Amino acid sequence: MLAETVCSAVSAAGLGIAAVTAYRKRFLAATRIAAYSLVPVGLVMTGVVQWVSGIVFKPSVWLGFGLLGVAWLLFMTTRAIERRGGGTRKERKAAAAAQRDAVAPAASAPSLGAGRTPTAQPVPKAQAKPAASEDFSDIEAILKKHGI
Repeated sequence: MLAETVCSAVSAAGLGIAAVTAYRKRFLAATRIAAYSLVPVGLVMTGVVQWVSGIVFKPSVWLGFGLLGVAWLLFMTTRAIERRGGGTRKERKAAAAAQRDAVAPAASAPSLGAGRTPTAQPVPKAQAKPAASEDFSDIEAILKKHGI
């Protein structure tokens, strides 16, 4: 009963503010304020306020909300751990194997971890630096492709 009275008072105050706003020739804002002020009365008339007040004062409902919070916390914790750890054990093994066999884009030999020796021969200095004409041929091809 008290909630209905409070909602009615809030709606009446909102309609009063809307009337003052309309008097100041701000009709769009007055219409918006009137719409917001009618929401509490609408909630009372549909029975939502009575339903919510019935939920708020039951301890079993609060226990249910607590359990939902614990479930959400557990879910988010497992998601965070999964993102940090890299997933399941099979996924971590596959990622480690792929990382061992990975080759850097411009590398002449596979990337190795600390303490390992390379198995590939180093590239001679004559082959390491491409000629200037080869270097710009790719750029020229791209420019021709775009009509520049």
